[in-house]
Amino acid sequence: MPYDDVREFIARLEKEGEAVRIEEEVDWNLEAGAMLRRSAEAGLPSPFFQKIKDYPQGYRLFGNSMSKFRRMAIALEMDADTHLREIVEEYIRRKQGLIKPVIVHKGPCKENIYIGDKVDLLKFPVPMIHDGDGGRYIGTWHLTISKDLDSDWTNWGMYRHMLHNKNTVGILMAHPSKHLAAMYAKREKMTDKPMPVAIAIGVEPVSTLCATTPSPFGVSEVDVAGAIRGKPMELVKCETIDLAVPAHAEIVIEGEMRPNERMNEGPFGEYSGYDAGGVEPKPVIHVTAVTHRNDPILTMACTGIPIEDNCVLSLTRSASSLEALRERGLPVSRVSFPPEGAYMLAVVAVRDRYPNIADDIAHVIWASFGGLTTPDIIIVDDDVDPFNLGEVFHALVTKCHPYKGIVRFERTSAIAITPWASREEHKYRIGARVYFDCTWPHDWAPSDVPRRTSFTKAYPPEVQKEALAKWRKYGY
Repeated sequence: MPYDDVREFIARLEKEGEAVRIEEEVDWNLEAGAMLRRSAEAGLPSPFFQKIKDYPQGYRLFGNSMSKFRRMAIALEMDADTHLREIVEEYIRRKQGLIKPVIVHKGPCKENIYIGDKVDLLKFPVPMIHDGDGGRYIGTWHLTISKDLDSDWTNWGMYRHMLHNKNTVGILMAHPSKHLAAMYAKREKMTDKPMPVAIAIGVEPVSTLCATTPSPFGVSEVDVAGAIRGKPMELVKCETIDLAVPAHAEIVIEGEMRPNERMNEGPFGEYSGYDAGGVEPKPVIHVTAVTHRNDPILTMACTGIPIEDNCVLSLTRSASSLEALRERGLPVSRVSFPPEGAYMLAVVAVRDRYPNIADDIAHVIWASFGGLTTPDIIIVDDDVDPFNLGEVFHALVTKCHPYKGIVRFERTSAIAITPWASREEHKYRIGARVYFDCTWPHDWAPSDVPRRTSFTKAYPPEVQKEALAKWRKYGY
């Protein structure tokens, strides 16, 4: 059965050895972030902080919930040791039939309600995550919920939120094509009325997974979440705005974004592993209400050098790109977005080559929903496992022609937090793209293709079988 809330998910992570409770007091000011960062870099269990300095007992922090593939498998109620390639295929299979949410009259997120002057976001242990961040960030692992002005389309995204003061938060929408940015831009052009926005923190894991995954314009991520869970999401209406939020959320922030209003936001240590975006004027959310569960859990991510919570993008982007390529009929077997590549690199394995297949593959990915943040693509033959970075690196240096195999494109679109972009490129969101063709040329004769000298390629099957049998006798 799918999890109803993040508490059930944490309990399963603890059972599988993927989460640990920290009973000793931890400081919200950098210390919690430092412990999360170390946990992510060392592949340790997710810390669940039980006591936060300056805050009463019961106000807790939890992070790194998706910083390993095992945790993604657990989130989807699969065996914890399922390989990512199988998780990708299961994710694609489940999301085919959308399931609409259901509205319920009450939920745990309404156990405590504060409206208007009673709102104080500083009552929560909002962390200062990295040294050098522009402020305390309350939204790093959550849902940002908005609705289109003149349709029923509801968007669930994950946009970072910096705390300005007790009732105001900032928001980064890194590119005008982002769905919330497009919704907000439409409102700024068509009306002077503020845009309702809700932030749901501490929700069951599939919801956050869907919030990180771009869906087509007009498709509501809540319907996708229902499909993946095999059960509709339970939503409850907000107190002060016309939106519905997950009924089992730990914390819900209701507010509105006024047209043409900006406040400085950033910098912040982003998933690329660098401070990204600098300090720039960004839209502002004025908080009208806050509701939360008793003993609320503020979920967070400590973004930085991979691998961390954005590891979930390896799953969702691998799946969405594989779907896009299959829909075009391209002979592709597997797609991987290695988390070590900060989700800016795609590796694609092809079954059957034809002239310029690498070019076709690259342009399909760049035209897909996640293509804006994928400037680098490696295309390999099917005998290379795109999930094995050792095999990918070997193919890159041995099969990619240093001149003919590297194809570059200048002055393409990019997001504002791209680390290698110059100041001018940041300002105008200009980037570049490249693909590496690591497949053997289509016009080569079979005799021209070098034979790989690996265990599976350089020895007959019967020799492999006999060698393995003797090998195991000695405990290997």
